[in-house]
Amino acid sequence: MDGGKPQSPDPALIEVGVSRGRNAQSAAREAAAQIDVARACFVQAFVPAHLAGPGLAEALAAVLPGVPVFGCTTAGQITPRGYEDDALLLIAFSRRHFRCASLLLSPLAPLSIEAVATSARRLAASFSHTAGWSRLALLFCDGLSKQEDILAAALEAGLDDVPVFGGSAADALEFSRTFVLHGGVFHPSAGLVLLLETDLEFAGIGFDHFVSTEKRMVVTRAIPEERLVLELNGAPAAAEYARLVGCAPSDLSPQVFAENPVLVRSRTVWHVRAIQGVAADGGLAFLSAIDDGLILTLGRSTEILRRLDQGLGGAPGAQARFILGFDCYLRKLEIEQKDLREAVSERLRAHNVLGFNTYGEQHLGVHVNQTFVGVAFHGPRRTGLE
Repeated sequence: MDGGKPQSPDPALIEVGVSRGRNAQSAAREAAAQIDVARACFVQAFVPAHLAGPGLAEALAAVLPGVPVFGCTTAGQITPRGYEDDALLLIAFSRRHFRCASLLLSPLAPLSIEAVATSARRLAASFSHTAGWSRLALLFCDGLSKQEDILAAALEAGLDDVPVFGGSAADALEFSRTFVLHGGVFHPSAGLVLLLETDLEFAGIGFDHFVSTEKRMVVTRAIPEERLVLELNGAPAAAEYARLVGCAPSDLSPQVFAENPVLVRSRTVWHVRAIQGVAADGGLAFLSAIDDGLILTLGRSTEILRRLDQGLGGAPGAQARFILGFDCYLRKLEIEQKDLREAVSERLRAHNVLGFNTYGEQHLGVHVNQTFVGVAFHGPRRTGLE
């Protein structure tokens, strides 16, 4: 980091409204007052779980008349200050640079890959294309649905060459119920797809900060549809994981899981399969797909600040005008445990990152955990006629 003064997101592209109020109506009014409604194509709302409900949905519709509002509940927000826990964050995307179409998928279970892919194709076909503009899709879905792996893959197939990025809705680490906001209603067990068109240059971002160790685990008994591992290496899963980590099973906690993830190798790439918690029967509940026979490798954390600098600064071209970011709640837990919250927030501010802390991330058709996923938006695309 060079310690320079952080830049603000370009107001010609987006406008930002933030409220830390505890009342839904007053929070909506305060955040919306910071936005020019006449310039907005749509508004993205990242909502602290305690504000979610009909009161907030109705208030947002009232203070943002005629503007579609999409969003989800979160495990924290990334505002112009950096990491926050209880802020209502509104991001208004300029109609000068963005167009949008949406698709609500509800309920998510049971989920048909063919039906989701077909719906995505219909959405793309009905959304008229603007010459010279490019497309991307954003996905926000119930982070407790256990359907994100299938959903991300189905959308990637249905949207062909349109890149898909997203984050799973959360509920402040309660793991009780999450919501997506669409059509003025907070929907449980739902997925929200936003198909965007923009004249801006953009680049996808996806990185974690782990390397593999020599410690291996084989899933020897599991309930895949529940993302539940009962046995690892033929032993009770929680006890075997604790043995490999080097702690007692009673000491297992979200902080331990955050610093000691398990990794799955796909060709030359390692993906994190995060552990949500210890099940009542001594099993381990996961936040991504698992199955019998899957080989897991214990991961080791590396320098998180250096990796963050590399990841956020690695997008091509000049510094992004803004980055829409989806950052796993387990990364935030590790950062806080290491007393790095302000250092990370400084970097998020410097790179104009806005977004939320998730229960999982979607990156180019793959559902991952403990990963920062985002989209870096730059200036308008050059046409070659200038």
